[in-house]
Amino acid sequence: MSDSAVVNAQQVPTTAATLPAAHIGGPGAVLTDAQVTEFVTRQLSGAGLDSQSVCVVVPDATRSCPLPLLLSAVHGALAGRVSRLTVLIALGTHAAMDEAHLARHLGYPEDDLASRYPGMTVVNHEWWDPQTFVSLGTISADRVGELSSGLLHHAVDVRLNRAVTDHDVALVLGSVFPHEVVGFSGGNKYFFPGVAGADIIDLSHWLGALITSADIIGTRGITPVRALINEAAALIPSRRLALCVVAQSGTGALHSACFGTPEDAWAAAADVSAETHVRYLDNPVKRVLSIMPDKYEDIWTAAKGFYKLEPVVADGGEVILYAPHVTEISEMHPEIAEIGYHCRDYFTKQWDRFKDLHWGVLAHSTHLRGAGTYDEVRGERCRVTVTLATGIPEDVVRGANLNYLDPALVDIAAYEADQDTLVVPQAGEVLYRLRADREAA
Repeated sequence: MSDSAVVNAQQVPTTAATLPAAHIGGPGAVLTDAQVTEFVTRQLSGAGLDSQSVCVVVPDATRSCPLPLLLSAVHGALAGRVSRLTVLIALGTHAAMDEAHLARHLGYPEDDLASRYPGMTVVNHEWWDPQTFVSLGTISADRVGELSSGLLHHAVDVRLNRAVTDHDVALVLGSVFPHEVVGFSGGNKYFFPGVAGADIIDLSHWLGALITSADIIGTRGITPVRALINEAAALIPSRRLALCVVAQSGTGALHSACFGTPEDAWAAAADVSAETHVRYLDNPVKRVLSIMPDKYEDIWTAAKGFYKLEPVVADGGEVILYAPHVTEISEMHPEIAEIGYHCRDYFTKQWDRFKDLHWGVLAHSTHLRGAGTYDEVRGERCRVTVTLATGIPEDVVRGANLNYLDPALVDIAAYEADQDTLVVPQAGEVLYRLRADREAA
């Protein structure tokens, strides 16, 4: 691995040009339910899926997406035509969704899936169970080096939930937003890391961390991480399709829907997301108060309130994650509380000390701590302060190398009146950037 991680996120070899996907809507549109249902029905009716088994890969509850609407349209178009219909929840490494959560998420009465979706099966991606995976092959160290623009030279076993390969067709169904690891989420990312094994998750996330979240988030086109994900997806033997949507953050309404291969549908949706989910400021701000919605249940997911705001914070500034409902850093990855949050260079300059830990955990650490430097003499110096105003105890927060603020002391109105503070309600999905950065791109 190279300690140097300065690359242009868009300069990477590609294996195929994307083609236009079928689409409706756009940046200024808000689609009706009838428009969405008609589009989904028309696209799936012409996709040649009769008598095929179909695995529908969908996001968990940490993404704004009108899944009941979309899944009802998919079910209506495919039920009775396909031989088998399975929904696989793309947890990545998030906590499993229990029956009550699944019912709310997918829009059916609890313990009565058949009343809304007869003949359909729903399963969590059980990433903790090795028996749920199948190996698709290995991406060589040399090829990883090519895809990563030389940042990593490490072979990876591409493991995927066997529910995908046990079906004739894998249909991705989910939203696209600016993303801290890959540039824009969606498309093949629902396979890797959505329903993937630990090796490819760790490698892809650490590659994003080496580039840094601030440099890759909201980058259009094929970033090195997207190239790696696409390379892994090409190993999937099932036919791959995708319905990629662009949701109105916080409401669930749709601006756009795109259908085609995961590469084509994602590219079309990412273009819309870039116009819809990015806000531009003329000048950096001293402080941000990110108000996190309840769908983010721990800091592992609520950290998006930092990722999306870091680019507009002035040097020496602060991001406050205000989430009184959050009571732990990570239920599924407790080791993050042990290593704490640090900038990229803290790990790369001490690589022998950290190389045997999960690289995905190291990546999350760097993403939330943001830009900074480290050397043995001066120690770690981070560009901005990260403060948690949550239900997590102060000793745990400070022990993880973050700043603490009692959430009871947060006066939102006072922050809104402060000209040095940007208050962002429903933070976590919309990316904020400086206008000068857009003009320089």
